[in-house]
Amino acid sequence: MSDMVPSLPFPMYPKMHEDQALAFTAKEDEEERRHIQKVQNAFQYYRRYAYIRVNKTEAYLNSLSSEDQRLLSKYRSHLDSVRNCIDCNQSVIREILRDRVLYPTSDGDTDVELDEAPEHVRHGDMDQTNFLVDGHDDDDVVVADDVEPLKILKAQSTLKLIARDWSAECAIEREQSYKPIIDSIEEYYKPSDYKLNEIKILVPGAGLGRLTYELACRGYACEGNEFSYFMLIASNFVLNLCDYENKHVLYPWVHQYVNNMRRADQVAAVRFPDVCPVRNPPKGNIEMAAGDFLEVYKSPNAYNCVATCFFIDCANNVIDFVRTIYKILVPGGIWVNLGPLLYHYSDINGQNSIEPTYEDLIIIMESIGFDILSSRSGIRTKYAQNPQSMKQSEYQSLFWVCRKPTNDYVKPQQATEEKERDNKEPPDLIVNQSNDQDVDLETEVQPKQT
Repeated sequence: MSDMVPSLPFPMYPKMHEDQALAFTAKEDEEERRHIQKVQNAFQYYRRYAYIRVNKTEAYLNSLSSEDQRLLSKYRSHLDSVRNCIDCNQSVIREILRDRVLYPTSDGDTDVELDEAPEHVRHGDMDQTNFLVDGHDDDDVVVADDVEPLKILKAQSTLKLIARDWSAECAIEREQSYKPIIDSIEEYYKPSDYKLNEIKILVPGAGLGRLTYELACRGYACEGNEFSYFMLIASNFVLNLCDYENKHVLYPWVHQYVNNMRRADQVAAVRFPDVCPVRNPPKGNIEMAAGDFLEVYKSPNAYNCVATCFFIDCANNVIDFVRTIYKILVPGGIWVNLGPLLYHYSDINGQNSIEPTYEDLIIIMESIGFDILSSRSGIRTKYAQNPQSMKQSEYQSLFWVCRKPTNDYVKPQQATEEKERDNKEPPDLIVNQSNDQDVDLETEVQPKQT
C-alpha cells in the first residue's frame, strides 16, 4: 500500500467528453472563475465579519454602568478569548487557502464586494445567524455596506462541518448518520462475495468527504460529488494536505453566543483530522468530483450503489433526483438514503420548490421503478451540533434501501430448490417482490457476482 493517498481530482465537469468540454465558452469560464473567487473572498473575510459581532457586544458592555461592568469582568475577558479563537480559525483558513489548485490566486485580504448569496443553506447553517453585518469601520474591520451575510455564514458553517466530519468530538454524530448507510452497503455487497474494487459507489452531496473516504477504506470504488466550492476547498485540504492526525486546532462553536452553560463551551477546541487520509490511504479507489449532480451524472447504468446522506431535499424538484439516481444505477444496484425532508429551497425568494411528504416519496420511488427493500423512520440524527449547547436539535430522519430491478435476481432459497429440481425450470426465473415494502436485507436476494 502506498504511503500517500493519490491527490483527488476536482474537475468542474468530470463526466463530459472532450468535445463537450471544448464547447464551453470563455464567458462561462470567466463566470466560473469569478464564482470561485467569491468563495475564496468569503473565507478571507471570515475574521473581519466575526469581529463585528464581538465588537458590537463589547461596545454595549462599555456603555453599561461601572458596577455592571465590574460584575461582567470575566465576561469581558471571555470576549478577548473569543477574538483569539477567531484568529486561530483564520489561521486555519489561511492554511486551507494556501494550496490554490481549485481557484485563482489572490494575495492579501483584498476589498471585494461579496454580493451573492449561497445557492443552498445546508442543514444547521441557520442555527447561529444572530450576528450583525452592516456598514462599520473599525481598526481591524473594513466591510462593504451591501455584503450578503449568508456568504460569510457559509464560511462559518464550513468550519463546523470540518468538525462534524473530521474530529473525534463529533464521532457520535457521524455514527448516527453514516453507520446505517455503511452497514447496509456491506450487507448487500458483502466483502466475502464480491471484488469490492469493482463495486462503484457514488456519494452525491459528499460535503467534507468523510462518508466517501470511509466507503473507500472498506475497499469499494467510491466517488464523491459536491456542488459547493466551500466544501470542495475544505475537503481537498483534509484529504490531500493534512499530513498527520489532529494537526490543526479549530473553534467551530465560537460564533454561538447563546445557550452556553459555561464560557468554555463557546471557545471549546476540536482537533482535526482525527484520521489522516494521507497517512491512511483507502484500500479502494476514491475520487471527488465538482459539479451539479443533475448536470454531471447522466450516463445510465454506471454505478452499483448511490449513497445519499442529508442530500435529497437539496433539489427544487426531488423527483429529478430520484429519476437521476434510478437512471445511473446498474440493474440490481441499490440506493441507500438517510436524512430528513428539510427542502432547502422551500420559502426561498426567487426559488421554486415542491415539498413531497414521505408517503408521497414512496409513491414516487415505486412509480419510477424502485423496489423498496427496507425503510424506517425516526432515526435520531444531529447535524453539526455543539455537543455542549443547551439547545440540542435533532432530526427524526428517514432511512431506506431501494433496488433497481433486474431479471438476474434469484432468491437463495429458490436457487437451492432449482438445483434440487435439476434445473427443470428456466435458470433466469424472475422473482417479483415489488410489493414487499419492508424486506429484511439479511434474507433478501443478492445480485449475482459479475
